[in-house]
Amino acid sequence: MRGQLLSVLNRVRPAPIASAHCDGPCGVYDPASARIAAEAALSMTKKILALEEPAAGNAAARASYLNTLARYVAIKEEQTHLAKEELLVLWTDYFKPPHLEQYPDLHDIFWKAGKLCSSVKVEVNLDHAQELMASIQRVHEIFWATKGRDVAWYTAS
Repeated sequence: MRGQLLSVLNRVRPAPIASAHCDGPCGVYDPASARIAAEAALSMTKKILALEEPAAGNAAARASYLNTLARYVAIKEEQTHLAKEELLVLWTDYFKPPHLEQYPDLHDIFWKAGKLCSSVKVEVNLDHAQELMASIQRVHEIFWATKGRDVAWYTAS
């Protein structure tokens, strides 16, 4: 048994080293996932602001209100974090130095979008949620321009 194991181990060779310029095949990047997540956060922000707190004394209505509020907040935070992750992947993996030469404000656009993600996550601020959507629209425009394509911006709502 030991001899067989040594025989197998002697035949095992390390895998050759592979390299790639990105973490996935070219063409898999798309800012749409950041838009969808940010749009969900915007929707939850609107829903939170529209919630009406029930009158005191109605425990069941109060519990239902708190449950709904908690769900909306959880979704808003989860989706905003997802938008930030999607933006970070685009910023760090897709965009390269030639893009920065073409769009010198690229780092600032992404930095501000990331900061807006943080604001939308911890606040209930409709203006910031709308600003985040506008930032992602700008990323969308730049991204598709770098690919030489005119892809229309749209939202689900």
